[in-house]
Amino acid sequence: MKNLVLWLPIALLISACSDRGHSTLDIKSPEEKVGIRFHLDAEGKPFYQSLFNDDLVMDTSYLGFDLNQAAGLKGDFEIIGDAQATFDETWEQPWGEQQFIRNQYNELKVSLQEKQALKRKLDIVFRVYDDGFGFRYEFPEQENLKQIEILDELTEFNMTGDHTAWWIPGLEADQYEYLFRKTNITQIGLAHTPVTFRSADDVYISIHEAALKDYSSMMLTANGTTRLKCALVPYSRTEESKAFIAAPGITPWRTVQLASKPGDLITSYLILNLNEPNQLGDVSWFKPCKYIGIWWEMHIGIGTWATGALHSATTQNTKKYIDFAAQHGFDGVLVEGWNTGWDGDWVKEGGLFNFTEASPDFNLPELSAYAKSKGVYIIGHHETAGFIDNYERQMQDAFQQMETYGIKAVKTGYVEHGSILNNGKYHHGQAYIDHFRKVIQLAAQHKIAVVAHEPIKDTGERRTFPNMVSREGARGQEYNAWSADGGNPPDHETVLPFTRGLSGPMDFTPGVFDISIPEKPDNQVNTTLAKQLALYVTIYSPVQMACDLPEHYEKYPDAFEFIKK
Repeated sequence: MKNLVLWLPIALLISACSDRGHSTLDIKSPEEKVGIRFHLDAEGKPFYQSLFNDDLVMDTSYLGFDLNQAAGLKGDFEIIGDAQATFDETWEQPWGEQQFIRNQYNELKVSLQEKQALKRKLDIVFRVYDDGFGFRYEFPEQENLKQIEILDELTEFNMTGDHTAWWIPGLEADQYEYLFRKTNITQIGLAHTPVTFRSADDVYISIHEAALKDYSSMMLTANGTTRLKCALVPYSRTEESKAFIAAPGITPWRTVQLASKPGDLITSYLILNLNEPNQLGDVSWFKPCKYIGIWWEMHIGIGTWATGALHSATTQNTKKYIDFAAQHGFDGVLVEGWNTGWDGDWVKEGGLFNFTEASPDFNLPELSAYAKSKGVYIIGHHETAGFIDNYERQMQDAFQQMETYGIKAVKTGYVEHGSILNNGKYHHGQAYIDHFRKVIQLAAQHKIAVVAHEPIKDTGERRTFPNMVSREGARGQEYNAWSADGGNPPDHETVLPFTRGLSGPMDFTPGVFDISIPEKPDNQVNTTLAKQLALYVTIYSPVQMACDLPEHYEKYPDAFEFIKK
């Protein structure tokens, strides 16, 4: 089925582009469910308001930037041009929740120029859908604005009430791995996105971003008000600027999803639609799959990542998992702890990881051939401990090795205590954003799918690079095995689909059947067997792990049959 693409100006929507006295512009979504009104105030400061079903959902929300070694781009503007258009296509996902997705929106592009001094230019583009809107900044090529160092992005989301919010803290030690807090907006500190809101009259709102590249991650802060403001993740400990752009250049989309029912947030594809189309072409070499792995046994303490008497990633133990996967129709076997670098304090010494050298008791060529003979493939594992420079030096050889041995997917890891900054660079800052993009693109060259843990948040990259299949980016199953607070409370997984899940697929690693964890008497999985099965339905991912030990599944063949089917 070919995509139907329309890119036509709508005569009834187009406003007078040449009228420099214009200070207000309006645009609505195709079915007029969502509206945006753009303004310049008396001081030439840009702001917007938004409506949903004719009700104001965001009031005066200012836009602009503070720049390093230059005056800010935030006022003294006039509108020198505007254009509106409509777009309607249906595109096909190579894998995903549904095969065909409609991408229909109306667009408003506002061209601004400073009245005095440097007369610098800034464009702001709004795309308005029936389930929300996105907007981004565009820096045209110009003589007086070439290399842009951003100290602060002044984007606001000025809510119309002190709504209920579900959020996790930003820039804390455990990255995204926190229980979601339920508070009013005025109680939000520094928060990672997506953040989900419910108004008093049951409007559901999610604020996030799309197509995050060549920029820093966006967080939100409220400072005791209902006026949420963008807060960019810093670049490094020593760098004052948070993001760097060269003109012509663009920022990521700031996204707002709107719904009358919480489930409608889940079935919104606004974030995917704001990403560029597939750049990889035919990706039939990746198939959604189920996998098992050498993983849970280390978390519950009967095995180790490090070499020694309890080392889990041995040739013999891996063959046991391969046999079990082949017997029950699983596609892949994840093996953690296979390579050198795990001995000692690897969280602090991750620069010692070698991504092509196996431990002495792990025979990669033998296991690759054995897995292939059983119709199974090994899923690689690259833990970096946040030492991204060490990883980048080895990535080319590491991905070539995986391709050589038929490893079709890799689980990457970036375990890093957020206050340490092993590279001196912030985990969700622009340096890490650039690194993650390199990993996805290099993996694609070798026809390898990526499942990222401790990742950069999902902002819809899987549309552009369909080999970016899933990621963690939340507090997952492993916390049940060892966390000091007793594990994930029972409601944690009911919150995830409406918060973290709105950004994209999540590798939660469900499927624990032996929920008592005899090896850890102070911990257990706060769940039921039925709920562990339900997680495969409610937490979406195209790759799903059955994370428990093979012998535990053999005790419950009827429940295990649900996972197999």
